[in-house]
Amino acid sequence: MELDDPDQTRLRTRIIEANLPMVGRLARRYSGRGESPEDLAQVGALGLIKAVDGYDSSRGVPFACYAVPTILGGIRKHFRDTAWAVRVPRAAQELGAQVPEARGRLAQQRGRQPTDRELADHLEVTVAQLVAAVAASEVYRLPSLDEPRPGTDGIGRLALIGAVDPGYAAVDDHLTLQPLLAELPARERRILTMRFYGDLTQAQIATRVGLSQMHVSRLLKRSLAQLRAGMLR
Repeated sequence: MELDDPDQTRLRTRIIEANLPMVGRLARRYSGRGESPEDLAQVGALGLIKAVDGYDSSRGVPFACYAVPTILGGIRKHFRDTAWAVRVPRAAQELGAQVPEARGRLAQQRGRQPTDRELADHLEVTVAQLVAAVAASEVYRLPSLDEPRPGTDGIGRLALIGAVDPGYAAVDDHLTLQPLLAELPARERRILTMRFYGDLTQAQIATRVGLSQMHVSRLLKRSLAQLRAGMLR
């Protein structure tokens, strides 16, 4: 039909609607792979529309023979381009998809699990390419950090992520401060100890060392300034 034929749009809509059940059957082949059936059906419907618009009846090929590869190609492209949690090269995706079947076939033939070298030789790739593809397949769906990790009694993954221990910085400060404290006179070291380890007030310290509170305050300020300057050197 000519594009300006008034019946063209109506017939196009009827053909699309008539073939939607076929789209549903094709989309169900990919169920259980992390994508919702509704999303897969929608992607398949877009492939069907593309097939309807691109079909040429003059070639003598049945419509289904042309539409099915177009629909499946669209669904596979959806998985390749949008379903992965991390962007992975197409070659690695395709190789990763071949690994499980090849591993099972070789294991059955040899009576044991194949080595990486044997598996790479069978797939005609290098070991590095094989390892990269296997690693890539593990990031298809990244687990939630709130999801409990197996074997941890319900502890979330986030709780198991390591962090920098603030105690390391305290060790560095302690090692730096130790020789600086040793340079202070014994009286100033005693005053610092009573103030920051004994939690005594300046008045209590003054009574114990036989000085005025004002003198104790001056000694504390001077000692702390000397230690601070030494820490910044």
